[in-house]
Amino acid sequence: MDIHEYQAKELLAQHGVPIPRGKVVYTPAEAAQAATELGSELWAVKAQIHAGGRGKAGGVRLCKTPHEVSKVAEALLGTTLVTHQTGPEGKIVERLYIEVAEPFEREIYLGFVLDRKTQRIRIIASAQGGMEIEDIVKTHPEAVLQVEVEPAVGLQSFQARELAFGLGGLTLKQVHQFVALTLGCYRAFRDLDASMAEINPLVVTREGRLVALDGKMSFDDNALFRHPELHEMHDPAQEDPREAQAHLHGLNYVGLSGDIGCIINGAGLAMATMDTIKYAGGEPANFLDVGGGASPERVAEAFRLVLSDPNVKAILVNIFAGINRCDWVAEGVVQAARDLKVPLVVRLAGTNVEAGQKIIQESGLPIISADTLAEAAERAVAAAHGKNA
Repeated sequence: MDIHEYQAKELLAQHGVPIPRGKVVYTPAEAAQAATELGSELWAVKAQIHAGGRGKAGGVRLCKTPHEVSKVAEALLGTTLVTHQTGPEGKIVERLYIEVAEPFEREIYLGFVLDRKTQRIRIIASAQGGMEIEDIVKTHPEAVLQVEVEPAVGLQSFQARELAFGLGGLTLKQVHQFVALTLGCYRAFRDLDASMAEINPLVVTREGRLVALDGKMSFDDNALFRHPELHEMHDPAQEDPREAQAHLHGLNYVGLSGDIGCIINGAGLAMATMDTIKYAGGEPANFLDVGGGASPERVAEAFRLVLSDPNVKAILVNIFAGINRCDWVAEGVVQAARDLKVPLVVRLAGTNVEAGQKIIQESGLPIISADTLAEAAERAVAAAHGKNA
């Protein structure tokens, strides 16, 4: 689960990370009032969307008067902001963060990520802040500093100091600030079951203070039951409506740009199926995992989600039934396929496969059957392209 910048900053501040003063607003009038209450000679008006690259897309603007803040808020609210991370469809700006803009002299990158390969929290820092970390790695890999945290003991002060000294140019006082700030970020990451935390940029102000000018956090969905306070930060408006609908029915759905809809049980099988579709010359329209309890009702809901994408020209159902039962899945497929307007390819294997295949065969529907994954992918691609499957 992703959250907005102002929410991430609120959580980081609770763990001792210095942030600029700011307020979230929803109307131009609230924006002007917030600027007045914050008091400053310069304010940053920041669009709150779940994507990076807002500044380059015009989603972050500096204003010198509350009246200007109101005008900028009026121009941003309700618009669709398109950045390199949103894709061409963009995201709607429904809230803004009005923040006191302090002059600064230096930008630093600081990020925390869960490294699944090493099973450690990895801390990444760079003296070249204000840039995407991917760009820094490509252009100046030597400028990227990394530390792995041993989970048994946690982040140690000496590790944070090593990063601070590696960044160069920090005074002794600023090194102490960096260490305290980094330890606070680590505690927030660990205690809230985050999967990513990023401060970009972490700035050095003209007064010599380190301040988190931006903040991002993402959380492990599987751990949210331990953090009810994070549920309130969820913003469904920033998600693909289909993904939000899938979540309500216990389905895992991610929309893609292809034309072959996928209904599969198991994340690994779903990934293998999408790879096989690509190998056969097609493009998957989605990732959809119906999970272990694929009842007829859940399968029918999966069909509705897949068909809500107008680009879908064929559907591939690939079920390996272990916990599931093929006859259950087949009942759901038949139920959903009666008014289907696109070709449907079904491959069943596992528990009660014979009963499931019988239900498909006796349905009288033009369902294309397949015995192997490769065969199913080839037939789905052929059907999507209007060829004989």
